[in-house]
Amino acid sequence: MKKLSETASAARGRLRRIEGRHNPLVKLLRQAFAGADCTRDGDCAVEGLRIVEEAIRSGLRFRAVFFRESEQDLAERLLPQIGAHVETLLLPSKIFDNAVPSETPQGVAALVHLKEFSLEEILERLQLGPLVVIAGLQDPGNLGTILRSAEAFGGAGVVLGEGTVSLFNAKVVRASAGSIFRVPVIRRKLDAVSSQLRAQEIRLVATSSHKGTPLGEARLTGALAMFIGNEGSGLPRDLMTRMDEVVVIPHAPQVESLNAGVATSILLYEAARQRK
Repeated sequence: MKKLSETASAARGRLRRIEGRHNPLVKLLRQAFAGADCTRDGDCAVEGLRIVEEAIRSGLRFRAVFFRESEQDLAERLLPQIGAHVETLLLPSKIFDNAVPSETPQGVAALVHLKEFSLEEILERLQLGPLVVIAGLQDPGNLGTILRSAEAFGGAGVVLGEGTVSLFNAKVVRASAGSIFRVPVIRRKLDAVSSQLRAQEIRLVATSSHKGTPLGEARLTGALAMFIGNEGSGLPRDLMTRMDEVVVIPHAPQVESLNAGVATSILLYEAARQRK
C-alpha cells in the first residue's frame, strides 16, 4: 500500500496545473482538434484512455499529456508509462472540455508525433499484404475502420488521395482503435501514385457494386494495390480505366451497396486468406 501511495504521489507531483486557456500547449491541443490537422511540429491531438494507452504501447513520442482536474487517477495510471521529459498538465474541467471535441471527454488527451513514411518504404512491405489507396473517402468512421482492418489483415499501408477526410480527424483516430499509430499512412496525388504503381508492375484492383469479377474468383495475391472510392460516387472514371481488375462482393440484391469500410475489410480479409 505504501509503494502504491508513493507512486500516486510521484505521479501527481509531475502535474503542472494550468489555470488559463491561453497556455501555448493548451492552444496547440485545441487548434489541432479544431482543425483536424497536426501541429507545425507534426504532432497529432488524441483523446481518451484507450487511445492514449495505444499510443504508449506503439512507442510514439509524446509532446504533452493533458489531464482533466476531476480525473487525476488517470495520471496515476498513465504517468509511470510516460517519459519524465514529457510535459504533463492538469486542467480545470472547463478548459479541458473546451479543448477536447468529444461530447463525453474521458479526462485525458495528448499531443503525439506519428511516425512518418515514404511511398517507397510502404512498397517494400507489399510482401506482407496489399496496399490500400483511398480516393475521396469522406466518412471518418470508414477511414478509421479501414486502418484497423489494414493492421488486422496484414495490409502494407494506406495512401490517402485528394478529397479524403483528414487522418487527424478525432473520429478517425477513435475508429482506428490505435491502428493509426502503427499502419504506415501517407497522403499523395492519386494520378502520380497510380502511374508509379503501374510502372512497378503492381496490380491495381478496384471494387464495384454491380459489375466485375466475383470476389471468390478474383486473384488477390502478389504485389497488389486496392483502390477504394468515395462512398457515393466511387472511383473517378479516369482512375477506374487504369485498373487491372474490378471485383464485386456478392450481396443480397435489395442492398444497393456495401459500406466502404466494410467492403475494404472484406477484400483485405480475402487477400489474407488467399496468401495463406
